[in-house]
Amino acid sequence: MTLPQLALSSLAIGLVIGIGLSLLVVWAYRARARAEEETSLAIPAGITDVLGSMDDAACVVDSSGLVLAVSQAATRFGIEVGSTLDNPELRQLVRAAKATGGSTTESFRITRGGLSLDPRLVSARASVIGARLVLLIIRDVTEQERLDQMRRDFVANTSHELKTPVGAVSLLAEAIESAADDPAQVRIFAARISAEAGRLGQLTGRIMSLSRLQAEGGLTEVASVSIDEVIASSIEAHVVQADSAGVELARGGDRGVWVRGDAQILVEAVGNLIANAIVYSPRGSRVGVGVKADAEVVEIAVSDQGIGIAEADRERIFERFYRADEARSRRTGGTGLGLSIVKHATQRHGGEVRLWSRPGRGSTFTIRLPRIDTPGHIDSDKKSKKKRARKAAKAASARVRNGERA
Repeated sequence: MTLPQLALSSLAIGLVIGIGLSLLVVWAYRARARAEEETSLAIPAGITDVLGSMDDAACVVDSSGLVLAVSQAATRFGIEVGSTLDNPELRQLVRAAKATGGSTTESFRITRGGLSLDPRLVSARASVIGARLVLLIIRDVTEQERLDQMRRDFVANTSHELKTPVGAVSLLAEAIESAADDPAQVRIFAARISAEAGRLGQLTGRIMSLSRLQAEGGLTEVASVSIDEVIASSIEAHVVQADSAGVELARGGDRGVWVRGDAQILVEAVGNLIANAIVYSPRGSRVGVGVKADAEVVEIAVSDQGIGIAEADRERIFERFYRADEARSRRTGGTGLGLSIVKHATQRHGGEVRLWSRPGRGSTFTIRLPRIDTPGHIDSDKKSKKKRARKAAKAASARVRNGERA
């Protein structure tokens, strides 16, 4: 082998050895990086910022279930940094995500002791974000489930309630057609059709009122409202009903109190309480409407001396279409929506409804609303009237002193 050939062979061997060593070093570095990644618990950049801006409960956990980072809402489920993820459903979800190496989503109720006294329906999603790290997002869908159930119940109950008067009108119309030659029977059937039509109109009207209250823009005409005028209008609208039932309506309590809201809705709410009190009161009894106010709250209480409400019914009395006394409500034409309207109307005004009742002793429904100061123009009118009255009194006194007749 000549010298040039020997030199080229040596150069080739050196090049191969160099490349091999370089590849070996690169492989070693990559193996080390993989090992560090597999054993590292460092949270990827940006994850902590994302958790801080989330409204849902979320956390980052390692393969042993240790919580490394959380969102603010995670504390509602008892998940805190440094604690272990001890809910069995959540642990199983994390394991499933690690097994697939991607994301897994499930819905279930969190019922572990200490996580929540009130079991919550959640939609949880686990996503692998590292060799040992999993991002867990927990969305509470309990309220959505409740609203969906309420919507289904509302549709079912509305359909059921509408069938009765519609069916009755149809049957009575056929009866009138069959009794066309009997004027007396026609008048009887026509009167019953009128009653059923009135019931149908009342039902649809209350359904519309309740729908408006539950809509986003439930209060359309917000202004300063005089509680004196609300009480007066509500009582006046039910005087005939009270006289027919032999029930006395009495008004008492504070006067000159104001709130902010929609006067028509408040009149309807108080009127519903008065109407219910009359229906469930015996003849010769009294229904009282009282107002009590302090610096911040106005209380409108409607009390009766009626049959009262059993304890088992008090929790559900404000539900739509719920009737504590089904037979009496059917007989008097009740829709089962009055108290639900009262509750939603009060909540729309930033208040609440309270109930006191004892079977055989009567019931008291109390609407509590935020109080406002008397509007300025009302104060000005009162001051002007007082000034005019003082001037008139002074003038009368002067006339008396001068020998004139008052």
